[in-house]
Amino acid sequence: MLSKKEKELIAEIWGKLLPVAEDIGSDALLRMFSSYPGTKTYFSHLDISARSSHLLSHGKKIVEAIAEGAQDISQLAVNLGPLQTLHAYQLRIDPSNFKLFSHCMLVTLACHMGDDFTPVAHAAMDKYLSAFAAMLALKYR
Repeated sequence: MLSKKEKELIAEIWGKLLPVAEDIGSDALLRMFSSYPGTKTYFSHLDISARSSHLLSHGKKIVEAIAEGAQDISQLAVNLGPLQTLHAYQLRIDPSNFKLFSHCMLVTLACHMGDDFTPVAHAAMDKYLSAFAAMLALKYR
């Protein structure tokens, strides 16, 4: 699915983004909540307003999981096992939301990275985030 060069690029990008994980993650979540209001239902118990501590904290967790997965993409299914179980059986998140979030993350990355989000980076990141979303949804089958 991803070439060696694309895997290296993805790992490099997420490594650079970790210091701003809260900003990237919370921006992507807020974008998803604004664009797809139905996704808010899973967060009704949290303050999901812009820059809230809940939004920043959850956004950071998401970016850290995505960045960790990028370090060894070949082990993505294994590394995401606990998150698959959590989202499928405990939180019961609609798996279509993972695709919505990955799209919102792509837009957020384009906004944050500017000219560094080249067509090559965009294509590689799209493939990776699609794989990440698909892996999260595996337990639903």
